[in-house]
Parts: sequence; structure tokens; C-alpha cells
Amino acid sequence: MVTVRFSELTEEEKYNHFMERIENDEKIEADDWMPDEYRNALIKLISSHGISEIMGALPEKEWVPKAPTINRKLSIMAKVQDEMGHGQLLLRVNEDLIKPLGRNRENVMNDLFTKKLKFHNVFHMPSPTWADAAIIAWLVDGAAILTQTMMLKTSYGPYGRALKRICQEESFHAKHGESLTLALASGTSNQKQMLQESLNRWWESLLMFFGPKSKKDIGSSSVDINIKYKLRTKTNEQLRQEFLTKYVPKIKLLGLTIPDETLRFDEEKEEWIYREPDWKKFKQVVSGNGPKSEERIALRRDSYKNNEWVRNALAAYHQKNRVFAG
Repeated sequence: MVTVRFSELTEEEKYNHFMERIENDEKIEADDWMPDEYRNALIKLISSHGISEIMGALPEKEWVPKAPTINRKLSIMAKVQDEMGHGQLLLRVNEDLIKPLGRNRENVMNDLFTKKLKFHNVFHMPSPTWADAAIIAWLVDGAAILTQTMMLKTSYGPYGRALKRICQEESFHAKHGESLTLALASGTSNQKQMLQESLNRWWESLLMFFGPKSKKDIGSSSVDINIKYKLRTKTNEQLRQEFLTKYVPKIKLLGLTIPDETLRFDEEKEEWIYREPDWKKFKQVVSGNGPKSEERIALRRDSYKNNEWVRNALAAYHQKNRVFAG
């Protein structure tokens, strides 16, 4: 019996072997062979997710010094810290994918600063009141949890393991958001009005969070790459429908009004009917032209530049240790 080494296989044979592993629900690791299409899809997904975690901390960071009580201050500080940690964890996972392409984390950050790398639409939006901190933690994080738990069984092992930790910490964020929202909803008339106004501001952005309907959603024969490679298991629209099913009853239970008079559940189709968001606006926002895009990207750029000396010191330290170890 002749044993053929993997390196001796043709590109087609390697691809077929790779797809067999995907279909068998095996986990792909960083040093495994993978087709370029798979690697590129992963890089796009994970780098965007990692940067979104970091940029997602900034709207809430604005409320750390203005939180109404010391306990609220401590909880929102902890949440901001978690989000930054999630971002760093994901960017580390991403580094193993981009290193073979001659890229590193600095390249990723520069892509953010030049608006080449997109992050979630919601984090380009303003958060002018304390109620925005509540809506972000409750509904924006709720949307994120639906997306992240859907990808826990992703075919890429390192991403799935990172998501397991992230989802565990997101459960704290959900409780934090529920607590803030309930306090405002059961507070004074001014507090409840502030919460309603915040919901009005964020509703369209929340629907946009999951992205436009994919080709599969609208009946195209094209196969979504992320689903093809089992990086994710649900379409944008499926996630949006889950979000509406989970949160519409809760929002109404609080006595809040959803700013969409067309919203209803179609019993025959078994799906929510809603007013379509302005997808042209969505594209404009995620391209770095949202209300707070310039300000928040500039804040991240300045922070990255100001902390360059820390990265240089760490690089010198590790280089020195490598020399001694050698």
C-alpha cells in the first residue's frame, strides 16, 4: 500500500479533503492547510469582530465618569474592560491567520484608521443620555449574544474557543443591561421618557446590526461563504427574526413603544414583518461616515499612538530574552 503525503496531493485533492473535514464537523486549527477563500473569510469575520469589540466600548466609556452611582460606575467600568479584552483576544486569534500573509496587528489597526476595516454600525452612533448606556447593554449586547452563540460551533477551532469565553462574560453584560433598563423603566416619568427616546434613536440601528438580507435569504442559489464553511449556521435575517421574537415582548412588557407602526408577527408566514431599515444609510455608516465615526476612530488612533512606547518596550524585552535564550 502506497502512502501519499498530504504535501504531495493536488490543490483539488487538498480542498476535497478540507471540505470532508468541514462536513464531518472537525475543527480547523491555525497551522492546518486551508483554502484561501476560507482564510480570507475568517480574517474578514474575526478582524471585524475584534475591532467592533474595541470600538463598541467607546460609546459606554463616555458614561464611566458620568454614571449616577458608584455601583453603576463600577459595573460599566467592568463592562468596558471586558469589551476591550474581547477585542484583544480576537485580534490575537486573527494574528495567526494573517501572519502567513506577511501582515500583523499594526496592519489591522492601520486598516481601521484608514476606514478600510469596518466595524458594527451601532458603534458609530451617539450615546447622549444615560438611557443609551442601558439600551446598548440590553439590546445591542443582546443582538451580539445571539450572533456569538450562533458561532460557538464554528469550524475554526481558535475562534470557537475564544467565543466560549466571550459569551460567558457577555452573560454579565446582559444582566447589567437588564438592571439599567428596569431601573429607568420603573423610575420617574422623565426617566421612562428618556428610555423611550433612546429606544427611538437605536431601533433602526438595532435592525441593521445583523446586516442586510443575504442572497440566501432572498432566494438566490448563491451559497453564503460563511455558511458554506460552517463559520456560522444562520443567515442575517434568521438572526434578526430571533432578536425580534426574543425582545419585542420584553420591550412591550416595560410599557415602551417600538417606533415602527408596521411591526407585527405574521402567523401564516411565521415571521416578523417590519419596516426595512435604510440600507444606503447602513452602508454609509459602516464605511466610516456615521455621526460619531471620525471622533471615535480618532480617539482610538490617538490612544494607539500614545501607547507606542509600551509596544516598543515589550518588543525590546522579548527580543532580549530571545537572545539570552539562544
